[in-house]
Order: sequence, then C-alpha cells, then structure tokens
Amino acid sequence: MAAAFLPLRRSARRAPLALWPPGLAVVLATLVPAWYLFRRSTERGWAPWEEVLRDAAWPLLARSLQLSLVVAVACILVALPAAWLTTRTDLPFRRTWSVLMAAPLAIPSYVMGMTVVEFLGPKGMLQGWLEPFGVERLPEVYGLWGAAYTLTAVSFPYVYLVLRGALAAASSAEEEASRSLGVAPWPTFFRVVLPGLVPALAAGLLLVILYVLSDFGGVSTLNYTTFTRDIFIEYQTSFDRTRAAILACVLVAVAAVILVAELTVRRRAAGRTSRRSAPPRPVPLGRWRWPAVAFLALVVLASLALPLGVLGYWLARGLQVGANFPDIGEAARHSLLLALAAAGLTVALALPLAILAARYGGPGAAALEQTAYLTHALPGLVVALSLVFFGIRYAQPLYQTTWMLLFAYLVLFVPNALSALRANLLRLPPRLEEAGTSLGRPPLRVLATVTIPLARPGMAAAAALVFLTVLKELPATLLLSPPGFETLPGLVWGRTSDA
Repeated sequence: MAAAFLPLRRSARRAPLALWPPGLAVVLATLVPAWYLFRRSTERGWAPWEEVLRDAAWPLLARSLQLSLVVAVACILVALPAAWLTTRTDLPFRRTWSVLMAAPLAIPSYVMGMTVVEFLGPKGMLQGWLEPFGVERLPEVYGLWGAAYTLTAVSFPYVYLVLRGALAAASSAEEEASRSLGVAPWPTFFRVVLPGLVPALAAGLLLVILYVLSDFGGVSTLNYTTFTRDIFIEYQTSFDRTRAAILACVLVAVAAVILVAELTVRRRAAGRTSRRSAPPRPVPLGRWRWPAVAFLALVVLASLALPLGVLGYWLARGLQVGANFPDIGEAARHSLLLALAAAGLTVALALPLAILAARYGGPGAAALEQTAYLTHALPGLVVALSLVFFGIRYAQPLYQTTWMLLFAYLVLFVPNALSALRANLLRLPPRLEEAGTSLGRPPLRVLATVTIPLARPGMAAAAALVFLTVLKELPATLLLSPPGFETLPGLVWGRTSDA
C-alpha cells in the first residue's frame, strides 16, 4: 500500500526532444490574441490604463469572481457524485446516464439563458402553470442566481468528463483494500478515492472558471454584467476599442492568477499516484440506488430537459402558425465536419504538451502548459478579432478559409484538451514507461507503444470536450467562416436576432 503513494519523480527522466517543437508551437499560437491585446491597449500610452483601472476594473472583477465561485461550487456538487456514480457503482443504465450527463455541453449558453428566462421568468411558462393556484408572478430570474444556474447547467460537464476520465484510468487497489477491510463505501470514497482526484478536479474547475470569465451569451441574457459583457459592449458601441482591449488584458491577468492557484493545488497533490489494476467491482448502492437515480434525473431535468422542452414548445408553436423553417442539412454537415476536424487537430497538438507537463515535468513544461490556458479566459469575439488582424496582416492566404477557423478553434480550446489529457496522464504510473526504457527502447517508441495507449481514455474525453464545445462556438465561427459557409450556431444566432 505504501508504494502506491510514492512521489511521481517526473523530473528524473528526460523528455524526448521531439515533444518540444509541437508543444512550443501550440503555446505560441495561443499567445496571438494576447500579443494583439497588448499592442492595441498601449497604442495611446498608459494613461487609458489608469482611467480604466480606477473607474471600471475592480467592480467588474468582484462581480465576475463572485459568479465564477458560485458556478464552480455548484459544478463540484453536481459533477463529482455523477462521475463516481456512473463509473464505480451498480447504478442502473450507467451508459445512458453517462451520455446524458455530457449532453448539456452542446447547448450554447445564450440558448440555455433564453430557455431559462422563458420557463422561470416572471411571466414564463412555469408561472402560467401556477396561475390557477393563485401565483401571479414568480421572483425575478435575472441577475447573479439566474446567470449562475444557466452557466452551471452548461459547464458542469467540463468537470464531469475530466473526472470520469480520471476515474476510468485510476487504480482500484486502494479502494478494494479499503472495502475488504470493512470500510463503508462513503468513507472509502472520501478517504481513498477523492484525494487521488484532486488534480483532475482542479483541472476541471480551471476550465469552468475560465469559461465563466469568458462567457457572454449567458450573462447577457440574464442581465448580469461581467468583464466579458462589458468588453462586448465596448467593442459594439465604441469606435475607440482601447478600453475594451485594456479590460481584456485585465481579464488575462486574472486568468494568470487563477492558473497559479491551480498549479499550487496540483503540486500539493502530485505526490499521490497509484498502480494500474483491473477494473474495480461496482460498489453496490443498495437502498441508495433510487435516490442516486433521482439525483441524476434531477440534473438531467434541469440542464437538458428544460432547454429541450422549451425549444420543442417553440417548435410546435412555430408549426402551428406556419413558420418558415430553414434548411439545416448543409449547416449541420459543416458544423459536424468542423467539430470533428477541430477535435482531432486539437487533441493531436495538445498531446505532446500534456505529456511534457504530466510525465516529465520541469519548469519549462509547466510554464508552457500554464501559458496555453491564458487565452481560455478571453471572449471568443476578442480571439476572433485578433485572428482577423493576424490574418489580414500576416496570413492573407489563410484569411476567410476553414484553416483559419480551425486555427481559431485550436487557440480557443486547446485548454479543454490539455485538462482532460493531463488529468488522465497523471493517474498513470510511470513504472511501465520506465520498464520500456530499461529494456532499451527509444523514448519515442515508449511513448507510442506504452504512454499513448494508456492515455486513450483521456484522449477520448479530450476529443469529446473539444467536439461539443466547437459545435456551439459562435463569435469565432461568425467572424472567421468563409463567405457563404453556413453553420448551426450561425443559423441559430441569425434566427434569434430576427426574433
């Protein structure tokens, strides 16, 4: 048992040189928006910085962090039990629940926000159902709690998928030993399983917090002002975009502080690793089986059934009045092909960086990995505008092509892939790789025959995260799509604007 908790001495092995060029290239790609923002925000010197920091930055920072904290706590309360129930217990229909838990990730935040307002708003569908019982007006859904509910519903799958990948790759030896000694499932979970999930939990929460900081659709629909909403308003209403660029730079600085905090948590938990073993026997839920099913059903109802039900109601009402529905076949094909290509490209390019950081470590690998996360806190519009500037000035052959759009997806969503890959790789013991090296195999062959096959659960989780997120990405898709290239987010946004 003691061997299971030996420190993972990643710095004792030297990383293959072939891993560094793709890792460095990915990080340089993610720095393009930061370079654009710094250049744009300092064109008029530092006087505008003083004005923005004095008048706007601190209130926006407080509101943004408040929302991020509420959503992060809510995501833990939902995703942690859901991941454990669907991987380690005898829960009925586990595969079905696993799919349903990940599905809300494909719902855009602005669509979720519109359906929340329609259903829970003061004059929404629920209030109409309650009118016969004397309920004339429900409380306001706008503001912090409405925005928190909306963003939790669409972002908890980030934490769920990363945790599920970590649990799938985790050893069951300590858990089996604890249960064989008569320790009940819940104490076993909190004493044995949960401490080993801290790196994965930190990675998932990092994605959630950065997603909340960068979201525009949900907070705008629910009338909650954050950094991102204020940046969007500045870009849309002001000819001089210096203030918006300064606010975006502050947002990057906030993301850097969050990244340092996440790195600290990761290092404190890095001493725990475990030996790979056979899949554990499912934990019998017993009398908790149906309460567990009820919990998951409530999550599905609040995050999936509610928006789909409202959309179905709108669809039925549109059919009744003879609305003209668009042909979505071509747009759906474009969106699916883009999402598949972006998922494959992003996972392939993020894998070397994830291997460097998780299997070898060192200051250089840690710095590259943390830098790659900075862009994830920026609104998609800011990233898209920076790539428009980059394409016009330095990459004209790629401008307004699908290659530029794929490049934007790589910049935006490489942190999604990194989180899932790194969480999986950290759960893999280094002994098999060390054995391959001791037998005389070159490091790259060990990576190809040992590390990458063991990392397949994390690669699948990373591909799912990127695929589902690309399907709903709106600003970059609108600004960087080739002329006449229809996508599903573009159609949804166009019809929403018309309505």
